[in-house]
Amino acid sequence: MDTLEGLYRVVLDRKEHGEEGSYTRYLFEQGLDKILKKCGEESAEMIIAAKNGEKPELVGEISDLIYHMLVMMAETGVTLRDVLAELERRRQKIGNLKTFHQVDRES
Repeated sequence: MDTLEGLYRVVLDRKEHGEEGSYTRYLFEQGLDKILKKCGEESAEMIIAAKNGEKPELVGEISDLIYHMLVMMAETGVTLRDVLAELERRRQKIGNLKTFHQVDRES
């Protein structure tokens, strides 16, 4: 968790004080559409890597997706604390299988 929090702090810092030539700064300069496009691309690449069964490739793609998700979160004002609070709320919820399956069918 410390690594994820540290990376998120770096992303936030680069949003405010990014160095010229920084990829993170470039993403913020391009705006939300570019950031979302990269999240979509990385998500698709992660799915393909999982299907191919190559663990090192999958680990790399998951890492790429997490990084781009952190950039998206920083751009939209979502914090790790927000996400962890939601995950904790869901973890405590028991016996909602019907709702789970309904949401699964709709996505």
